[in-house]
Amino acid sequence: MRSLQEAFYNWLTIQEVALERPNDEAANETADMFYDILRNQFRVAEIRVEKDEQKVTVNYVLEGEQKQLQLPRNYVESMINQMNKDPEKYK
Repeated sequence: MRSLQEAFYNWLTIQEVALERPNDEAANETADMFYDILRNQFRVAEIRVEKDEQKVTVNYVLEGEQKQLQLPRNYVESMINQMNKDPEKYK
């Protein structure tokens, strides 16, 4: 993984799928993998996610310092929205 922002985006995107489809083992395993990357490769701690109508805000601790990342909500939810739009393609 090249960047922390990319790791957060990947985790948030697949986490949306895992939350909406709790029996989807592949989604859950992939979400866990990206979470492990955040924790082990980037040494991120205390991850908290908040959503409003426009954005997803991630609060986290990196090297003892409180940080924040914001991404557009529609960007984070793009995968699950596509899956819901064409469910026959994502069984």
